[in-house]
Amino acid sequence: MRFPIVVHKDADSGYGVTVPDLPGCFSAGDTLDDVIESAREAIACHIEGLLMDGEPVPARGSLEAHQANDEYRGGVWAIADVDISKLSSKTKRINITLPERVLAIVDQAAVREGQSRSGLLANAALSYLQRQSDADLPGLLTDRPDPNDVYGAGSEQQVHRRRENVE
Repeated sequence: MRFPIVVHKDADSGYGVTVPDLPGCFSAGDTLDDVIESAREAIACHIEGLLMDGEPVPARGSLEAHQANDEYRGGVWAIADVDISKLSSKTKRINITLPERVLAIVDQAAVREGQSRSGLLANAALSYLQRQSDADLPGLLTDRPDPNDVYGAGSEQQVHRRRENVE
């Protein structure tokens, strides 16, 4: 998942980085490369801590909104890409239906990658979701429902239709 970060540099110090979408997530480094890598580590650590504590991960804001914030004026913007599939989280057993041919391909890929079937499917789903735009998937990492989410609360008939589509 891609997170916008803002890098600041004071004349007498190294680089500092702030992650606007994760309040309280900061990092630093001696070079721009160092600070981006340390930001990736800080983001992963911050999100993992939230997940372990059962806290929701804040919804991501738009880059334009962050850039308009006076708190970040004068900073240099960059993107830190973090693989959130490797972070700890509570698992949930689900029942899905796949054609046997697709399941065989998934199983072969899982063996080749040294993963479980579930692990491979979870990584594939997250990889797909990471490629989607923020506009398509607002609040992807949050436990708070998006009011426009087709999987949010709805009538009993809507929930039943969604359940059929997932299975």
